[in-house]
Amino acid sequence: MSYCLNPACQQPQNPGEALFCQRCGSRLKLGDRYRAIQVIGQGGFGRTLLAVDEAQPDKPRCVIKQLFLQNQSASSQQKATELFLQEVERLADLGQHPQIPNFLAHYEQDSGQYLVQEFIDGPNLAEALASSGPFPERQVRVLLYDLLPVLRFIHGCRVIHRDIKPENIIRPYTGDRLVLVDFGASKYASGTALARTGTVIGSAGYVAPEQAIGRAEFASDLYSLGVTCVHLLTGLHPFDLYSVTEDNWVWSQYLPEPVSDGLKRVLDKMLQRATSQRYHTATAVLQDLSLEPALLSQKSDPASRSAPPITLAALDVIDPVLEPAIDPSQPWCCLKTLVGHAGAVTTVAVSPDGQLLASGSSDKNIKLWSFPKGELLQTYAGRSLWFGSGHSDRISTLVFRPDQLMLISGSDDGTIKLWDLTTHKVHSVLEGGWMVTALAVSANGQLLVNSGGDGSINLWNLNTEEFIGCLVKHRDRICSLLLSPDGQTLISSGYDGTIQLWDLASGRIINTLRPKYRITAIAISPDWRTLISGDIQGKLHVWDLSRGRLIRSLSAHTDRVSSLVVSSDGLVLVSSSNDNSIKVWDWSRGDRTDLRSDHRIATVRHTWGVNTLSFSPNGQFLVSGSADETIKIWQRGVL
Repeated sequence: MSYCLNPACQQPQNPGEALFCQRCGSRLKLGDRYRAIQVIGQGGFGRTLLAVDEAQPDKPRCVIKQLFLQNQSASSQQKATELFLQEVERLADLGQHPQIPNFLAHYEQDSGQYLVQEFIDGPNLAEALASSGPFPERQVRVLLYDLLPVLRFIHGCRVIHRDIKPENIIRPYTGDRLVLVDFGASKYASGTALARTGTVIGSAGYVAPEQAIGRAEFASDLYSLGVTCVHLLTGLHPFDLYSVTEDNWVWSQYLPEPVSDGLKRVLDKMLQRATSQRYHTATAVLQDLSLEPALLSQKSDPASRSAPPITLAALDVIDPVLEPAIDPSQPWCCLKTLVGHAGAVTTVAVSPDGQLLASGSSDKNIKLWSFPKGELLQTYAGRSLWFGSGHSDRISTLVFRPDQLMLISGSDDGTIKLWDLTTHKVHSVLEGGWMVTALAVSANGQLLVNSGGDGSINLWNLNTEEFIGCLVKHRDRICSLLLSPDGQTLISSGYDGTIQLWDLASGRIINTLRPKYRITAIAISPDWRTLISGDIQGKLHVWDLSRGRLIRSLSAHTDRVSSLVVSSDGLVLVSSSNDNSIKVWDWSRGDRTDLRSDHRIATVRHTWGVNTLSFSPNGQFLVSGSADETIKIWQRGVL
């Protein structure tokens, strides 16, 4: 059967092979590919339909979310459209996480908005509660171990879900991990957005106090997850578990069977009304959870048998990191895994002498490590009541000054901080504009360049710390900066889909390259003749800078390219992606324009998406930082 997408159609059922509705004449396939079969959910602003992808040989099932706005006020229509497009953007940004439905397509067809995503076949936890009754402690622990890493991932991507509840958590019939769905209420959390009161969104009973007044933060999702857990443990709605007279949660009084003190302490802290008393990160919750041996044994009661098993994969979040043995026969081996950040690792940099490694994170902290041993030397903490010198938002970029006396950091808070590596204190602070997205320093250490979220580029005299001027050409956020060794040429790439080459002596554009898709990373050969760019589609592009033209494109990753680096000898190119992979390419052939899929030397991985890469000066070590909150040091073998 084929179901008509026209919400006004009186007889939407049609034969399975029909192209147009027999009743109203509307097209039955979305994008000439996706065919709706039946309605599986409907609300005031739209509906959800089960569909099939007829472009695939096996015609896999998928979901079409349709937005329609009949009989709604103008303001309601505007807000509904905003939230719908927001969900499209969030799902596209979060990539191919195995516990988030895959984003497949977005269409504007016949004056309607459509989102196509992966179909997750299985009951949600509200349905599981209704059919099987309250969850035992073991099942709730499995829930926490399944969902907390997902929250850690989306928070590392600066996204707040804002609608965590049993209905939005699905237990698939295939696979042993729960899936988090419905990002229609999610919000991208920039520093300014977190500080600004916004729209109140969420489901009554599950919403954190600060979210109820329009000031949701990452801890708000942890609160909602805590409410979900006590709902499932007791079988009662959250409204029945909170005492207005005592102004406190009384959920433990309604438990059908007792839970351990350890779980109770964790849930009580997740449910604290004051954010200062609540967990701030999913990692902190995981660290406090302790598995009791008795809970690991399979119980004989029906509820226990219906629960997904606790697997090693579900427990590895609390296991100590074990270093693999070095295999010299492999071209690239993981030498060290560094842990310590309580958020996604967003940027890494190796000092010019190869002795220090700096890392920055969404937890606002900067860490200084010995390199390549990986011993933690210093932490430059984010701004707090106890430490007033740090950044107040995500660390976006780090660079060492060539004389190695200073580490320079940029943040989403819009500031650039110059850290004295002798005293480990802030030497000075520069105002970088609206968000600092990238930094570059000239080889002589005299020129500092920073880019911002508004597309502007600022130039600074690093000796006097005076502002020199501003370059304006990009129309959107700049993602990368490359500064030539002589400090005369700058290359910038932006979300506006352009790569700009600047003559810094005159401040004029030398050339503009216009890729097909949004560029997300760039790197350059040591002779500055060949540029390599990565885009949001996961492709790599090789450019001849002398002629200003594209030479070759290559599909390298299944998600956007997050970082690109070239070894100092120019023989190795490395790309990383949100698809969790790091790919190493032989870039030694000819004039380096002949990049093909068979030039890949090795592929290595993190648990979650890889955000940043950096080579050691001698090119023998590669450093990667990931949304899984780890830093890996990879040793280069014989090519």
